[in-house]
Amino acid sequence: MEARSDERLRERLVMPRFPRSGTYDPRWMIANVMGPNPLWLLEELTGRMELRPGMRVLDLGCGKAMTSVFLAREFGVDVWAADLWIPPTDNLERIREAGCADRVVPLRAEARELPFAHGYFDAVVSVDAYHYFGTDDFYLGYLADFIRPGGTLGIAVPGVRAEIERVPEHLRPYWQWEFMSLHTVAWWRRHWELTGRARVRDAWEPDDGWRLWRTWCEVCAEAAEDEAVREASRREALMLDADAGRTFTFAHLVAEMTEPAGS
Repeated sequence: MEARSDERLRERLVMPRFPRSGTYDPRWMIANVMGPNPLWLLEELTGRMELRPGMRVLDLGCGKAMTSVFLAREFGVDVWAADLWIPPTDNLERIREAGCADRVVPLRAEARELPFAHGYFDAVVSVDAYHYFGTDDFYLGYLADFIRPGGTLGIAVPGVRAEIERVPEHLRPYWQWEFMSLHTVAWWRRHWELTGRARVRDAWEPDDGWRLWRTWCEVCAEAAEDEAVREASRREALMLDADAGRTFTFAHLVAEMTEPAGS
């Protein structure tokens, strides 16, 4: 019975557009859920990044380190898995179980107090996290110091199709104050490029992003072991159904870091 259930999960979550993500255990992904499917978001993002074996990559706001494991396995990069909320000891256990302890270093870090040397990373990746701190006008200039000139910053975050001036009536039952951190792709592009520290190479909304988000919520509502996760997923699915793609989407951006002015 359990084998049949696992097979059904795999059928629902394995998609041709995400061949790399499709090789990962659905139960593992659901057990470590903290939002929209991070492997789908990361696979979409890294499809437009140039990651090579041996690169140093900061996974900023890595959550339960699923994205860090994916980066190490799929691209052979060395990953620093930084998160404020998840204890690094817990992440280390997941990293070891995934066979990536030689390539992934877990640590606790506040996004505004990063404990690294300037220019240390070839790339920074942030999935479903950057909007919690990156809307600050000063943040991109701060983060850019930790990426070598010519290095890459890539983010995938929940977004909106148009900037929100007031709460849409159909979303009032579901609205959370944190949604004010959600912006359009165009907003993020402007926000980065005005600093002079980033040259945006790609900025896009993935096709049918909200539908993928809805599918993931439906699966987690049915299959997650944690009742709180199931309930939150059910409510999120209702919100996405009510919205039907009118408001919510995802924002993906890839930028090359430039030298600071006057350097």
